[in-house]
Amino acid sequence: MNEIILPLWAEVAIAVLVLAGSLIALLGSLGLMRLKSYFERVHAPSIIATLGCWLIMWALVIFFSVSGHGFAAHPLLIAVFIAVTVPITTIFLMRAALFRARRAGRNVPPSVSGIVLNEPLTEEEAAQDSKG
Repeated sequence: MNEIILPLWAEVAIAVLVLAGSLIALLGSLGLMRLKSYFERVHAPSIIATLGCWLIMWALVIFFSVSGHGFAAHPLLIAVFIAVTVPITTIFLMRAALFRARRAGRNVPPSVSGIVLNEPLTEEEAAQDSKG
């Protein structure tokens, strides 16, 4: 098998970036596990997916660039895709959770939108909603 020998600075940089990305993923996982409400927990996976992914992506770019394979565009494309999609899906999930919490009459911030009705259900609407 072909053994790839990298300069010491590249090995150290790759190790530090991968370790930092892994630690951020671990901290985000712990935050996901320990935080109480959905609204608190939703931020932990976003941090994992964005910052942890970017650190590991830079480690891959350094590895492939220094090892003679040329510039590696595929890790960069993956990181850009994650950086674009994670905030958007997080916003949609948070809005859906807020909408449901408002409709259930929980104590959450009021809606600023005049387009979608976000008021708590009346007794008739709640009974009708539970039937069908």
